[in-house]
Formats: sequence, structure tokens, C-alpha cells
Amino acid sequence: MTERVASASGAPSPVLLALLCVFLVVGLIQVIRPQLLWRLNRRLQRGWVKDPDATEPTRKAYAMQRATGVVFLAVVVWMLFRHI
Repeated sequence: MTERVASASGAPSPVLLALLCVFLVVGLIQVIRPQLLWRLNRRLQRGWVKDPDATEPTRKAYAMQRATGVVFLAVVVWMLFRHI
């Protein structure tokens, strides 16, 4: 048995659909331009890290982030298709 998250009318939840779309966009950014996510995170590091600019990931780390992003996108797309 599979249970679906539904609204009171029995239709799929629009909040879950919107959240999955946000996840899809973040996953695409993670695969296409992981440097953008690092730049956003760098701002959050101020006050915690002595030199946030010195913490930029290596090429291998960006490649790993892209690989993780592909897996993340696959899960999000699977969830979108199950939701719709």
C-alpha cells in the first residue's frame, strides 16, 4: 500500500508540489553551477571561519557535489512523478 499526501479535497498537496519544484531548482544549480551554492554558503561562514575565501572547494569536491546533485535530482524527479 502506498499513501499519498493529499489536501482535504483528495487532490495532491500543492505545498508539496511547490517544495519539490524548489528542490528541483536547487538540484539543477548543484549540477550545473555548484560554485553558486558555495558563494551563498560563503556568506553564512562569516563570523565562524577566519577566511571564508580560503574554504573554496577543489575541483574534485565540485565534481563530487555534481555527482551528489545527479542522485538528488533523480530522487526529486521520481518524487515529482509519484506526486503527480
